[in-house]
Amino acid sequence: MAVEFEALRAGEEQEPQGGIRADAQDGDVRGRPGGNRLLGVLRSPLGWCAATLLLLVLLLAVFAPLLWSGRADAIDTGQILQGSSGRHWLGTDNLGRDIFYRLLVATRLSIALALLATALGVATGLVLGVAPALLGRRGGRMVTAVVNVAVAFPGLLLALFFAVVFGVGAKGAVLAIGFAMAPGFARLTQTLVASLSERDYVHAARVAGVGRVRVLTRHVLPNVSDPLIVNATIGAGGALLAFSGLSFLGLGVQAPSYDWGRLLGEGLNGIYTHPAAALAPGAAVVIAGLAFNLTGEAVAKAVGVPTASWSRALRPTKSPAATPATAVVPVADDAEAPNKQPVLRVEGLRVSFPGPDGPVTAVRGVGFRVGEGEAVGVVGESGSGKSLTALAVSRLVEHPGAVDADRIEFLGTSLLTEPAHGAVNRRLLGTSLAMVFQDPMTSFNPTMRIGRQLSETAEQHLGSSRPEALSRAVERLRQVRISAAERRATQYPHELSGGMRQRAMIALALMGRPRLIVADEPTTALDVTVQRQVLRLLDRIRAADGVALLLISHDINVVAQTCDRVLVMYAGRIVEELPSDRLLSTAQHPYTRALIAAVPHMETELDRPLTVIPGRPVTPDRIPAGCAFAARCPFAQDRCRTDDPRLEMVEPGHRVACWYPQTDAEHGAAFIGERGELTAEDAELTAVDAEFIAVGAEPAAEEAGPTAEEPEPTAEEPEPLVEEGEQP
Repeated sequence: MAVEFEALRAGEEQEPQGGIRADAQDGDVRGRPGGNRLLGVLRSPLGWCAATLLLLVLLLAVFAPLLWSGRADAIDTGQILQGSSGRHWLGTDNLGRDIFYRLLVATRLSIALALLATALGVATGLVLGVAPALLGRRGGRMVTAVVNVAVAFPGLLLALFFAVVFGVGAKGAVLAIGFAMAPGFARLTQTLVASLSERDYVHAARVAGVGRVRVLTRHVLPNVSDPLIVNATIGAGGALLAFSGLSFLGLGVQAPSYDWGRLLGEGLNGIYTHPAAALAPGAAVVIAGLAFNLTGEAVAKAVGVPTASWSRALRPTKSPAATPATAVVPVADDAEAPNKQPVLRVEGLRVSFPGPDGPVTAVRGVGFRVGEGEAVGVVGESGSGKSLTALAVSRLVEHPGAVDADRIEFLGTSLLTEPAHGAVNRRLLGTSLAMVFQDPMTSFNPTMRIGRQLSETAEQHLGSSRPEALSRAVERLRQVRISAAERRATQYPHELSGGMRQRAMIALALMGRPRLIVADEPTTALDVTVQRQVLRLLDRIRAADGVALLLISHDINVVAQTCDRVLVMYAGRIVEELPSDRLLSTAQHPYTRALIAAVPHMETELDRPLTVIPGRPVTPDRIPAGCAFAARCPFAQDRCRTDDPRLEMVEPGHRVACWYPQTDAEHGAAFIGERGELTAEDAELTAVDAEFIAVGAEPAAEEAGPTAEEPEPTAEEPEPLVEEGEQP
């Protein structure tokens, strides 16, 4: 949303080399981004016009009844129904009261009732909007259905209906307009909350065991507050107009009280003899409503929220339609256990999502284990199910995703015996399992300081007071080699460099007492120097505390150098598992060999095109019969296209899911020939694929679809690794 947009934009400003800011900036005021933009908008014609009108209206609402109530209520039977004159600028009513002074005095009641109705509508809409995130699936569906029905009716029709229900008078009109505004505001809130519920920093809060209410109030609502405030400000103008309409119809303010709508109704009878008595209240409604609307537009420009006047609208992102999944044979259960106490054991893991013709299975019968102090790497192309497997193990797959497994045990406790957000799972996962997401800029809450975000885990699960938790957060920042940890703890995420944000994310993972760290591509978009620092940091933590590591990466070399075992995933299942020290020499699955061959090394001949894997990865909604890799494999035979191979043991610690495993030493030889041409005739390639393979380039990104997308690298100065005791 707008706050995140500002944080991201501010984060594009590069720090000096080394990631350390000058001491002269220590005194800078650090607050929510956009303060200077607000002052700039106020200096614009729109800003000062809106501010002037709103200030004038509010001043009249406060001081007019104090100054002119006596004149407004003075009855003069000798001046009944007089037209405009020097003594009575807008004439008099049927009791001889001055209409001009009554118009000024009516400002307070008109504005107060409109703001009260707006507050009621916003509060009710906010409750209905966040209810689906608090009540769970069944209760959320009921609330959403009620909101959908209410939104289908025009707001004025709802206001008239509620006015009849609650009765004639100011109280009934406030309730009617407030409840009529609520459905639209609830729909907006639901859309905004849903758009943020899948952000990484919200997932991180859930992993830390933060409850639903606290996640909503601390991590979601602060990031959607700007568009809600803008729409509430603009809605106040609509409420003023609606309230005046009800009073005009006789359903709102009743005598002896009066507002602009009632004055308009009284003056309408004499519109042909002295029209000023009817036109002036209408002009007051227009001016006040314009003041609220222009203020909303100015606030929107200040915080960067698009409004209708910019010919843009907030639209929820639509997910591409899914097609039914092909039935698959689940993989075998776990392999022979290494000589380490298992921290995590997974068997028969399946993750599916609803499709138009049935569920789409994205993870198909995955089974593995992670021993105490062991590092297990997961590699594969985009869309192979690596991150989804990690989310399922962490119990972070939200509805409508469905997680099913024969066994998910963490530290000997089954995670399937109670709901994902149950007390046992929250307590266990919040302190003993840590998640390091691939993009720390979206993993951290942009509206909270780094130290405050880190200290939440200690407050929630370790029972620490706020000062103790903050002290622990500073200590964890020092532990991950962040210099000037006290100062960094007071900064916002956008004020740190990319490497420092990733280290802060690792510090967040260490705030509890983790036994397992799940690192989902922690070095994505980092340069090689910072990447090496982050990997060394993870290795030091694992060696010092005996923490197990599940590392997910696209880079097979990183996994081979960092981990003890490697899991190779393709099309939602594990196709090979083997020790990392034998990865480059004894890999037998053609897909694993192709991944190794596709990585250039120092001995790669510069005059030859780079090796690529032909074809496209299969998508979960189009899993073919037999082996999913058969269409891209040069060794595939008829059996590969009909029967799905199981993950079988070929030697201790080595499992392969292939009917014809390869044992020759030349990796990737069948994927590219002497001149970069394919040697296998049965690999199903298009002419475009063959052409790009011949020149050593990847196919066009727009043809590859979502599975070929890679994050864009961000320019960043390398940050030196500052060891303890050294001067930065």
